[in-house]
Amino acid sequence: MSEPSLADKQRFLAMAIAEAVRGARAGLGGPFGAVVVRDGVVVGKASNAVIANRDPTAHAEVLAIRAACAALGSHQLAGCDVYASCEPCPMCLGAVLWARPRALYFAATRADAAAAGFDDAAFHDTVSGRSVATAFVRERVPCEDAGVPFAVYAGLAGRVRY
Repeated sequence: MSEPSLADKQRFLAMAIAEAVRGARAGLGGPFGAVVVRDGVVVGKASNAVIANRDPTAHAEVLAIRAACAALGSHQLAGCDVYASCEPCPMCLGAVLWARPRALYFAATRADAAAAGFDDAAFHDTVSGRSVATAFVRERVPCEDAGVPFAVYAGLAGRVRY
């Protein structure tokens, strides 16, 4: 399986952009879209649906990953490429990393999103430790049993590693 050509990358990014426009026009959520491709075939696609679903995690990349995983019958996207209309926010980037696709391609940047009124860049800065863009408490609290779930999971026969 070789890297897609520039023409293929642009074609699939155009599909992601079309998803973003479709979702925005339908009032589903912000102007973001994503497609997941395996062997040149779209196996998942979505637009942002935060508003429609009343779900702050209903970003296009997350929904496209869910659709692709369901279509492929897997919790990972081995051999797949993710195409996003915009550089993924930290949450979506985390979802992409957990899905383990071969590649991530995007069109617009976090600066483009910021210029349109989205605070993706501030979230990137918070996650990277460059600044604290949001006012919320983030504190580890010592708990005696904190490691118990990991010990239980490690002892399960046939557990799936991911």
